[in-house]
Amino acid sequence: MRFGRIALTSGVVISLAALGTAGGQAWASSGAAQSTGTIVEALAPQTEVTWYNPLQNSANDTLLNSQVGYMLYMPLIYINANYQVDYQYSVAKRVTYNKAGTVYHVYLNPKYKWSDGAPVTSADVLWTWHIIQAISSTKAPSPWPYANADFGDIPNGVKSVVANGKYALTVTLNAPTNQEWFIYDGLSQLLPLPKQAWDKYPQNMSKEIAYLGQEATNPKFDSVVDGPYTLASAVPSQAWKFAVNKHYTGGPLAHDNITLEYEGSDEAEFAALQTRTVQLGYLDLSEWGARRALQGIDNLWAGYNLGYDFLAVNMNANAANGLGPVFSQLYVRQAIAEAIDQNAIDQDIYHGYAPPQYGPIPTRPVTVFLDPALRQPVYPFNLAHAKALLTSHGWKEIHGVMTKDGQSLAFPLMYASGNQTTVQTVTLVQSDLAKIGIKVTLEPKTSTTELSIVTGEPSQWDAVGAFGITFSGYYPAGDAVFYSGGGLDFFGWHNTQEDDLIDDFQHKPATSLAANLQAYFNFEEYTAKELPVIFMNRPGTIEAVATNLHGVNLATLNPVTGYGEPQLWSLSAS
Repeated sequence: MRFGRIALTSGVVISLAALGTAGGQAWASSGAAQSTGTIVEALAPQTEVTWYNPLQNSANDTLLNSQVGYMLYMPLIYINANYQVDYQYSVAKRVTYNKAGTVYHVYLNPKYKWSDGAPVTSADVLWTWHIIQAISSTKAPSPWPYANADFGDIPNGVKSVVANGKYALTVTLNAPTNQEWFIYDGLSQLLPLPKQAWDKYPQNMSKEIAYLGQEATNPKFDSVVDGPYTLASAVPSQAWKFAVNKHYTGGPLAHDNITLEYEGSDEAEFAALQTRTVQLGYLDLSEWGARRALQGIDNLWAGYNLGYDFLAVNMNANAANGLGPVFSQLYVRQAIAEAIDQNAIDQDIYHGYAPPQYGPIPTRPVTVFLDPALRQPVYPFNLAHAKALLTSHGWKEIHGVMTKDGQSLAFPLMYASGNQTTVQTVTLVQSDLAKIGIKVTLEPKTSTTELSIVTGEPSQWDAVGAFGITFSGYYPAGDAVFYSGGGLDFFGWHNTQEDDLIDDFQHKPATSLAANLQAYFNFEEYTAKELPVIFMNRPGTIEAVATNLHGVNLATLNPVTGYGEPQLWSLSAS
């Protein structure tokens, strides 16, 4: 599960003019190579890198942290923009499995080496496996447990992982699985980590994971990597600078260093584009009318990735204002969904670049995972019907607020500050809900604070808006977000029928693509009807690309993983 939104690509919208180059200095990291320049990429407003270990805990399970992990460490299994395993960019060179989907043989490509010269071997993958086992425990020391515990049947669905030599492993499961799903969602988690550099307490796993948790926020800890970059410097609320890893033995060697630049607001990022200090940025759609002022931009792209945006209500019994039991009622969540005008959000705020979404799979980008039935709303916008749902269950409007048994439908709605279209969206939601007697107070937070409260303090919030999840290279199967004990546990969502539908898709060996998809559609439709979250428009991001930045295209801004492939980009003098 990945929170947040990142700029991606879908198609060319407009062609404009030219943007100059920008430089950057950073303290030297071991293995850093000279490059032709520095590509500067703007981050979403008030977004920070907070975690440097590619194995993340819940409070730091963000798309940006995952992107940084990918820049530093090679994945065991890489999923490309066509939703296929691409062994060109995977440490694994092939995976075989039995008919039952219980045994998987993984063969590593021996070409990969760590930046200290040591080979990447099955011992590194096996060490990752043992770390994941330990940090997935509910008794793991803070800041654990692992955010993806039991996602993709890792670790509790696994019977054993054994090395069969320097470059081969066998993974045996406790029960049959859909083979493609397990490769995408299970095996993909076992990225090799540098055992020789990180294994400080080989005889004491408790000390080891406590040490790794402590060092996960230390950018200088990542001194041995096998990815295309090394981390040269990190200054919170300023920039994260990456140098080309001259010892990289994977795909094409990067030509340029890259800097991920912090932006305080959309306005600050727009100014950076105007002053030509950013080569890859974005245009927030609140600034659409000013787009022709960006004379230095070559192309604007409308980008979408695989995921969903949502408004979440806190169904926990100890929710802040006692509304947990109220939000647990489907008719209340349905009334909220019916009161939000997604078409107005799309047209009035996002200029048609935020298609309405009625379930966990977006209409853009186009994928086989979208149930055709969910191209239309399950609960169409209808203020009169939404209000009638509440009154028919005993709610009465008192001084403009629905009230029942002394409980008012009034609560704060948290949202991430710094983005004007987000402000406009939650303001429209506030206005729509007021029309059916639901009083919402808007409560802006930084994205880091918002995520920390939602994931760790169930008694401190009632609702959160403009949240997003990107499935980040996996099958969008649902266990990490909708399964009981999964990623949405902090929303208080538990539903055994949904659990059964997820199991039906994930834990039956593949018979045919059609049968697989039908099982998936059954889960998808049920989720759309039950509303574990209020599904909202999934906005595209308008990418702004400089004329002297080359290679930024569909293949290198991967809508599946949710982040780019900067090692495939190149910067020229003009």
